[in-house]
Amino acid sequence: MILSIVCITFYLLAAAIMLRHTRSKTDSGLSKPKLLAVGMAAVLLHAYILFSFNLYSPQGLDLSVFTVLSLVSWITASFLILAALSQPVECLTVLVFPLAAVTLLLRIISDQHHYLSNLSSGLETHILLSIIAYSVLSIAAVQSLLLYIQDYHLHNKQPGGFISALPSLETMEVLMFRMIGLGFILLTVSLISGFPYLEDIHQQHLTHKIILSSIAWFVFAILLWGRWQFGWRGQIAIRWTIGGFVLLMLAYFGSKVVLEIILQRP
Repeated sequence: MILSIVCITFYLLAAAIMLRHTRSKTDSGLSKPKLLAVGMAAVLLHAYILFSFNLYSPQGLDLSVFTVLSLVSWITASFLILAALSQPVECLTVLVFPLAAVTLLLRIISDQHHYLSNLSSGLETHILLSIIAYSVLSIAAVQSLLLYIQDYHLHNKQPGGFISALPSLETMEVLMFRMIGLGFILLTVSLISGFPYLEDIHQQHLTHKIILSSIAWFVFAILLWGRWQFGWRGQIAIRWTIGGFVLLMLAYFGSKVVLEIILQRP
């Protein structure tokens, strides 16, 4: 628990550094190195907590909703830190890092677990690919939310404060579509890799997951096609991105929340 609290503190401190930078440009030269250093400490400690205490146990792999949420938030934060080394995406930490802190807190206060044992390497790979795909598309969704806020303020001639610290609209859009493209490839591979393990989708509680994941795949496919064919951008791109992400979120966590939290079933 102490390690989790320290990790939560690191996440919130990194987010505070970024928030301070958006309000004052006086320390702009030091903000990003500070942010990356504290953020890297947070994701490394988060990884240690996940793989030493939360994810793996003698009972098997814990795929309960709060453990998976913590895993998703760690992968998302890790991707963001790595991307920030070469791309101007550190502004996303304002939203991503506090969410990661919340998932750690939820894992601490919950005694909910869902252990799976004797999983084949192929099935573990499928699960990992699915989680990574969701995490990458989570970054794209956060980017689209910031893009919406940025577009709204610029159209209303209110470009100051936090908005002025963001990259240009064009840069934000390019970065968002790069994340969507990578996430779409990973989602495609994860869906294909999961087909060999389908037996009784009703018994496995997979019906809604398969339907919603497939619809989300088509949403992102249409979005990428629209970008390539018609140059979709702005509000159209934002709506399709958020729509696809919501469908994917319901597919990944909808049944887990209902079964594990509401119905109290594994």
